[in-house]
Amino acid sequence: MKVTITQQQYNPLLKRKEIAFEVDHKQTKGTPARLDVRNALAEMLKTKPEVVYVKRIATKTGTMIATGEANAYDTVEQATVIEPKYIIERNTPKEKKETEEKAEAQPPPAEKPEQPVKEEG
Repeated sequence: MKVTITQQQYNPLLKRKEIAFEVDHKQTKGTPARLDVRNALAEMLKTKPEVVYVKRIATKTGTMIATGEANAYDTVEQATVIEPKYIIERNTPKEKKETEEKAEAQPPPAEKPEQPVKEEG
């Protein structure tokens, strides 16, 4: 998999780099995983993968070249404010998702159980 940045522009208002890229994936055959592309872009931009978000990636019909768009933010906080929630979820590794879901699934600690009321009969 060979990633090439075709266009890059810095947006000072949103504090991010807006990137257009191409991925030549003749060796891996199918469209590469979003997380693999994210890591490759982060390495090319000399930044952490946590601040890079791949918005779109699609393979052109009949070729082994995918094109896509990504954003690389200055900080993680800036990314969480601006990027839509579904884009953030798509760019989160599975292991991280599973641990977050388990934490959310656990009910909060229960208060003192109520004593059943005995009725006189």
